[in-house]
Amino acid sequence: SYCNQRRQECDNQMKRIAIFASGNGSNFQVIAEQFKVHFVFSDHRDAFVLKRAETLGVPAYVFELKEFADKQAYEQALIDLLDKHQIDLVVLAGYMKIIGPTLLAKYEGRIINIHPAYLPEFPGAHGIEDAWEADVPESGVTVHWVDSGVDTGQIIKQVRVPRLADDHLEQFEERIHAAEYQLYPTVLEALGVEMIEF
Repeated sequence: SYCNQRRQECDNQMKRIAIFASGNGSNFQVIAEQFKVHFVFSDHRDAFVLKRAETLGVPAYVFELKEFADKQAYEQALIDLLDKHQIDLVVLAGYMKIIGPTLLAKYEGRIINIHPAYLPEFPGAHGIEDAWEADVPESGVTVHWVDSGVDTGQIIKQVRVPRLADDHLEQFEERIHAAEYQLYPTVLEALGVEMIEF
């Protein structure tokens, strides 16, 4: 199982999650419609994900790195927030900051990320565009544990996404996002995140 790949044991208790997102928040929306999200955090005060959170009734917090003396102080504030809510798993969904040593020291093995490429292919901030420009026949989507590198952590699960002959970039991008919306919930369910009962 996914859980045995990590140091911590998977127990029967449902995991409490927080989502970190910097922008639009479409992955957050997909997750929050299926799982209990204890809060969402954004590092941009004007991020659309905050509107989505409000609509879905999910508590939201926002503060920016520039409001702190340094990244260490910023990440300590995140740790305080995570501790206060007793979060078991941090779910990155379009969070555009590198996780620094302060947060990693406390939460390593408890942070996952989704990347819009088939890692180790096309790491970094522009996975979709990089794959498009490389003219590859297929790319993909990867969910992985976060470590100190950029998109280098242990892979949990990934899927391939084809590039079709008549694709425009926008169509290719839509297909990648559609794969994300399927893959992330699958992984969260396998990791024991509490689902919403309808």
